[in-house]
Amino acid sequence: MKILLVEDEKTIAVTLGDELESAGHEVAILDNGAAALTRLGEEAFDCVITDVRLPGADGLQVLKRAKQARPDTEVIVMTAYATVEHAVEAMREGADDYIQKPFLNEQVVERLDRIARYRTLLDQNRQLKEDLRGDRGLPGVIGTSRVMQDVFGIVRTVAPTDASVLIQGESGTGKECIARALHQLSGRREKPFVALSCGALPETLLETELFGHERGAFTDAGKLRRGRFELANGGTIFLDDIDDMPLQTQVKLLRVIQEREFERVGGEQTIQVDIRVISATKVPLIELVKKGTFREDLYYRLNVVPVNLPPLRDREGDVPLLVQHFVRKLSTARRYTVKTDVLRAMSEYAWPGNVRELENHVAQAIAMAGTSTVLKKEHLLPVDKTRRAALEPPTDLKSLREVMIDAERNHLKKVLRSVGGHRTKAASVLGISRKVLWEKLKDYGIE
Repeated sequence: MKILLVEDEKTIAVTLGDELESAGHEVAILDNGAAALTRLGEEAFDCVITDVRLPGADGLQVLKRAKQARPDTEVIVMTAYATVEHAVEAMREGADDYIQKPFLNEQVVERLDRIARYRTLLDQNRQLKEDLRGDRGLPGVIGTSRVMQDVFGIVRTVAPTDASVLIQGESGTGKECIARALHQLSGRREKPFVALSCGALPETLLETELFGHERGAFTDAGKLRRGRFELANGGTIFLDDIDDMPLQTQVKLLRVIQEREFERVGGEQTIQVDIRVISATKVPLIELVKKGTFREDLYYRLNVVPVNLPPLRDREGDVPLLVQHFVRKLSTARRYTVKTDVLRAMSEYAWPGNVRELENHVAQAIAMAGTSTVLKKEHLLPVDKTRRAALEPPTDLKSLREVMIDAERNHLKKVLRSVGGHRTKAASVLGISRKVLWEKLKDYGIE
């Protein structure tokens, strides 16, 4: 945990601070209340340990400021004047615990361990409630925007049925999360949920993955293998990127959906299955039907109930909620915060990679945070021209990153000109490999 220790007795501050750091905590030490009030307005802490008697401002003022800045901050009050009145006053003002001087440092460490366990349970309970509350989302899906509430309504209505569902949405919008929610809210929840991306495999392997194969069906078929349809028997199969499925495989898929039976590759035995089919597409399937690259009869079999998943840029108000969710999900040993102005800027960004891109940037910000518990804007937002609104007031000044990018681009051009465009020579001069040079030229659009 990140701890602020406010104590003007140097011996206590140093020894207790060392003990807390040895226990794995991050500790900031101040020797007066006024400095603590300022620090609490600038930085977030998981726990504040403060003496009652302090120069500048007393411990009760520190307690109040800590709770105002962040209500879930744990506060432990230390006092050498341990009367019932002091303890009651501190607890009345919101202190989570108090300890009487003199004390053993091990006692404080033990109390912090209890607090850490308690906070972990609270986080888990909060996450569980967030996942299960119908008015906020579905199991594993977060969102309060109007467009997402419409999606949740459709999912909750159709989930108990066995109707085929076609989820349409841009890459990174969370189509598999919706598919899993449909499964979790159905009567098949205790049975398997089996997912397969149709665009990740060549046609021959895709057919084997779907239907399995008999031993000896082809050169490398040393033993019988069950396909995804068999593995999903009794449960749900999720076919992602169905728009990438070859026409020949579409014919076989149509039969499974209609008859609920198939043969393994190289086999003659008909295998019957009880499954629910959920599929997803990143492009409108009806357009592929018109082009003749997707079977019309299969389209109508899959599209019994359509679910159109909106891109993140259309989910007004959901970005801050998702950021908080990913911060809790991705951080373990430390609690991080994101400033309000940064959340506002993130809400104004278009997020072309949708929820997946947002989660990636939160993970990057946590990885780059170092000892700070405040996640930085430059890690949470990419340098991109697709923002819906300007994140900063118009200015002629460039950021350090932009200056460095311009300098690198210009130097690459200069070196290439000097060697007559010969890439091997240019890479040698620059001290990088040809592969790295090729990637940089591609990134900067240099021919």
